[in-house]
Amino acid sequence: MKSKTPPAWELVQLAAKLADLKEDHYRTVLTLSAMLELFVEKGILTREELTVKAESLDRQLESLISAQLHPMA
Repeated sequence: MKSKTPPAWELVQLAAKLADLKEDHYRTVLTLSAMLELFVEKGILTREELTVKAESLDRQLESLISAQLHPMA
């Protein structure tokens, strides 16, 4: 018969998984930030172009989320 994992241990495992995800997220954002800084430094993109694109993508995402939450609207 298989013994059930104690709930407290499940919470510890969940917290460890969350910590791993936070570390992965940090590394991803750090890498992306470094790439964007290099693009700006090399004149490939301007900060204004990045801002405009980020705002556009944010609006698109908000529209998609809204449409999913309120499909009949």
